[in-house]
Amino acid sequence: MDVIIFDLDNTLYPASNSLFPLIHERINRFMEERAGIPKALVDVLRRKYWREYGISMVGLMRHHGVNPEDFLEYVHDVDVEGVLRPDRRLAEVLQNLPGIKVVLTNGSQGHARRVLNTLGIQAAFAEIFDVRVAGYRPKPHPEPYQEVLRLLGFPGSRCVMVEDMAVNLKTAKGLGMGTVLVGSAHEEAQAHFVDEWIDEVCALPVAFQHWTNNEHTPE
Repeated sequence: MDVIIFDLDNTLYPASNSLFPLIHERINRFMEERAGIPKALVDVLRRKYWREYGISMVGLMRHHGVNPEDFLEYVHDVDVEGVLRPDRRLAEVLQNLPGIKVVLTNGSQGHARRVLNTLGIQAAFAEIFDVRVAGYRPKPHPEPYQEVLRLLGFPGSRCVMVEDMAVNLKTAKGLGMGTVLVGSAHEEAQAHFVDEWIDEVCALPVAFQHWTNNEHTPE
């Protein structure tokens, strides 16, 4: 493999961490306070837009005239440093993994930098690609994956994607990438588009034996 593409939130730190719930809270507040959506409808619409568009921001852009930059700045204004801590074990794992390592997130580049810096793993990553990479078209739509492959200059068959959301791996597999699902075991771990499942990102060296042992590139 030449490239490992990592998701950010709930992948490079555990989903049990309290950071992502803070972002969800900011999304709900934005919808009520900035978009003027009645409080009783906020949670319902957020989930609806997430299902239909991949992220709630796109639904807010299309149906409520929300400026995406205002949204990204507001929802990522959370205390990353107060929640996360340096992860020396993860830093060592990443350092020893082969290939170019990049981040592809549906969040913002600024948020990704804060997370990586706080975890102490920023030096491991060559690039951060955020939701802007394909004109605010988020995962699991194919456009951000295709644009990242174009910018990196590698075909999907030379890449592995590491994600906590199985639906995002389905698109990656369709583009020829190897796939690793991170997080609590669930039925999606048995899906045909998931090559390996691990309970935490530090177990990646074990997952990558899928390719090194079989001596072939991802299909």
